[in-house]
Amino acid sequence: MDVKITLLNGDLEEEIYMEQPGGFIVPGQEHQVCKLENFLYGLKQAHIQWHKKFDQVVLYHSFVINDSDKCVYRKSIRNDHVIMCLYVDDILIFGTSMNVTNEKI
Repeated sequence: MDVKITLLNGDLEEEIYMEQPGGFIVPGQEHQVCKLENFLYGLKQAHIQWHKKFDQVVLYHSFVINDSDKCVYRKSIRNDHVIMCLYVDDILIFGTSMNVTNEKI
């Protein structure tokens, strides 16, 4: 599964400012900067914040983080199991039955 809006879901923990992007510079205000309200692709903090947000959501839904790899999550539902592997903005989801794998988190 490819998450299209990955970096838009992270929460900013600090104030980040950037120069006005080319083509959008306001005449007479060239020295002003823009304060970011959401992440942009390319920010160093974006992937870390996305991973933190993903952790919050899956842990809230009873998944457990793997001790060996912090990007692998598992959940047991009755006698079935679901495993999710997170790699940047891709998620591999598999389980012991299609019903459990297809359940919403």
